[in-house]
Amino acid sequence: MEVQFGQDVEARLGRAASENHGRKEDYVRQLVESYLDHDEWFRRRVRCGIDQLDRGESITHAEMGERLERLFQSGR
Repeated sequence: MEVQFGQDVEARLGRAASENHGRKEDYVRQLVESYLDHDEWFRRRVRCGIDQLDRGESITHAEMGERLERLFQSGR
């Protein structure tokens, strides 16, 4: 697979790779792998949330506000 980037992105990749003591190709590979890992995690979490909603497991906006308020009060 070959990917072409514009000059600006190419320059940014070069700077980022050199700051991380690596080659651009390796840096791009790491970025793509990290993105794909995050995307898989995110999709699993969304699916879990949708499944919970389908089962009727939800709270109201007001209940969420109350939970957050208690959380912030206990954290002080």
